[in-house]
Amino acid sequence: MTLPTVPAALELVAANTPMIDVRAPVEFAQGSLPGAVNLPLMVDEERHQVGIAYKQQGQQAAIELGQRLVSGNVKQARVAAWQAYLAQHPEAIIYCFRGGLRSQIAQQWLADAGLNRPRIEGGWKAVRQRLCQRIDEAAHQPLLVVSGLTGCAKTQLINQLPNGIDLEACANHKGSAFGRQPDEPTTQIDFEHALAQRLIGQHGKLVLEDESRQIGNANIPLDFWHALQRAPRIRIEMPLDWRLDQLRRDYIEALEQGYTERYGPQEGWQRMQRQLASALERLAKRLGNARLQRLQRMQAMAFRAHAAGDIQAHEAWLAPLLTEYYDPLYRYHVEKQQGNRPAELHIGDWESCLDAAKQWSA
Repeated sequence: MTLPTVPAALELVAANTPMIDVRAPVEFAQGSLPGAVNLPLMVDEERHQVGIAYKQQGQQAAIELGQRLVSGNVKQARVAAWQAYLAQHPEAIIYCFRGGLRSQIAQQWLADAGLNRPRIEGGWKAVRQRLCQRIDEAAHQPLLVVSGLTGCAKTQLINQLPNGIDLEACANHKGSAFGRQPDEPTTQIDFEHALAQRLIGQHGKLVLEDESRQIGNANIPLDFWHALQRAPRIRIEMPLDWRLDQLRRDYIEALEQGYTERYGPQEGWQRMQRQLASALERLAKRLGNARLQRLQRMQAMAFRAHAAGDIQAHEAWLAPLLTEYYDPLYRYHVEKQQGNRPAELHIGDWESCLDAAKQWSA
C-alpha cells in the first residue's frame, strides 16, 4: 500500500491545517509548525537510545531497537492518541523532521487501524524552508515603520490595518524590559514561523512597528531587519497623560488579566507583581542605584494601592520611568541616527498617523 503525501506548501500553514508532529517533545519544544500538536512516535529517552544505536550500529539496528521500545501497550497508547486527535480533527496531516521513517511508521500504524492520513513531503524541514523564504521575500516589499515614544499605542495602530504585521504578537512579548507575557516567549524558530504565517498572502505594502532587533527571546531575521531600518517612517506624538493611560492598560490591567486567567486571582496577582518588580530590577545599571530605589518604593506603594482598588496609582512610578529613562533613551537613539535615519513621511497624533498609514497603504 502506498502511503499518501502532500507537498510542503505554504497553503498548509495559511489554512491553519491541523497537524500531528510525531517528533520527540524536545524537538517540538525548539520549534514546530503553526497549528501542530505534539503526539510523538518516540519520547525523548526512546529517541536518544535509538540515536545511539544508529551511530554505533547503523540504521537497521536503530529501527529494530525502535520497534522493541515502541511495541505492545506503548504502541497502542501512541496510536490511540493519534486516533483521538483525528476524531476531533479528521483533516489533520502528519509530519516528522524530514517526512521520512517516523511519519511513515505513524501513517502505517494508523492505516492498520483503519485511518488513512497523508504526511508532508520533506516534513518539518521542507515547510520551514518555505516559511523562511517568505520572510526573505518580504524584505523586498514596500515597508512603512511606525515609530514614537513608549506608550504611543504603536501596536494598536498596526493592528487596525489589514496589512499590519504585529512583530510583538509573533514573539509573544511587548518588546521592552516590561514586555514579558504570562505565557513563555516564543522560541526563535516559532517566532520566524509565526511571522511568516502572517506574511502569507501579504504581497503588497506592509506596516510594522519600530522595534529593536531582539524582541523577547527572538531576533528579527537579518535581511528583514535591515529592510526595516531603511524603510520610511511615520511618528506618533502623544501627551504624557495619554501615554500613561495607555501604559496602565497595556502593562498593568492587561497583564493582571492574563496572569489571573492562567493562574487564578491570588497566584496571578503575585506573579504579576514579581514580574513588574524584576523588570524594574533589570534596569538597575541604567537607572542608577538612587533612582532605582526611588522607583522601587513608588512601585511597592502602587501595588498596595492597586490591591485596595486604586489601579491608577501605578502612574506614580510609570511617569518618571518614562520621562527620566525611556523618553531620553528614545531621543538619544534618534539623534544618534541623524543623517542615516530614513525619511519621516508624517508626524502627528495617533489618529492622524493611522490615517497616514492607510493613505500610504492605499
